Amino acid sequence: MNRFVLTCGDINGIGPEICLKTIQRIYNPKKNKIFLVIPQNVFAHYNNIQKLEMPVSISNSILKLNLNPEFVTVVNLGNAKFTIGKPTKESGNISYRSISTAYKLIKNGTAEAMITAPISKSAFQLAGIEFPGHTELLAEWDKNSNYAMTFISKKMKCALITIHEPIKSVSKLINRKKILSVITTVKKSLINDFNISQPKIAVLSLNPHAGENGRIGEEEIKNIIPAINLLGDKNITGPYVPDAFFANHLYKNYDMIIGMYHDQVLIPFKMLNFNSGVNYTAGLNFIRTSPDHGTAFDIAGLNSADPSSLIEAFKVAETVIKNRRKN
Repeated sequence: MNRFVLTCGDINGIGPEICLKTIQRIYNPKKNKIFLVIPQNVFAHYNNIQKLEMPVSISNSILKLNLNPEFVTVVNLGNAKFTIGKPTKESGNISYRSISTAYKLIKNGTAEAMITAPISKSAFQLAGIEFPGHTELLAEWDKNSNYAMTFISKKMKCALITIHEPIKSVSKLINRKKILSVITTVKKSLINDFNISQPKIAVLSLNPHAGENGRIGEEEIKNIIPAINLLGDKNITGPYVPDAFFANHLYKNYDMIIGMYHDQVLIPFKMLNFNSGVNYTAGLNFIRTSPDHGTAFDIAGLNSADPSSLIEAFKVAETVIKNRRKN
């Protein structure tokens, strides 16, 4: 029996809607137990629209949960004021509490995989929560410095050396230690989580033309090439010039592409997988996936949000559960 906990994300965005649409699709009490952490009134609002076709149990405490897989268990965060379509202090607090409660269910063994709906960084700031996103928050709770933000699809897998950082800060954050940590974390995850015994990993350059031997930048010479050489693995190669790498479809030859900053790999990844990509946090002691899109405040409440990416996040979590049990 697989045990999944879904967080509601920002209640003013599409999170609650796509959670219910996803539950409608993935419900299978012979295989899965599903928990959803959400305010009861928000759940009721969207369930009046979606009308889930399975029994639902409302639990007001994580100490008194309905564990029967026939029931979808709503872990009630209490009623919340929600203003559809805009980030607020309240929505930031609720999304944080949803993640925190889900993490408690992971830590006490009630759930084994967390699937997170999109949060708003603006709402986090309004609520005084000083984390740029799920990845950094969960890594701190997990007391884990060796983690990597990765993006998973059937067409391409990629990872990031720097995550939510302004471009002006990227260069000084790229060092050998960080590059080695991300590559080794990703390699271990490919082996243990995705059952790829000898993963092929491509590392991209930071500068145009891979720096042209230092004429356009020295990050490749000082940090990227030495880090790759230190690993001494013939299946880990680079640095590749990103524009030529993607233009020539070389990503098809690798199990993972590692980029230096966010948009370097997210632009090609989302062009290939806009409604089916999955964000996966490699290196954590538990399983966490999410869709690779945001809160979509502009379409919140219209019942038009596509749950495909969240459904794929469930499938990836299911795969990782299966492979971790084998290993």
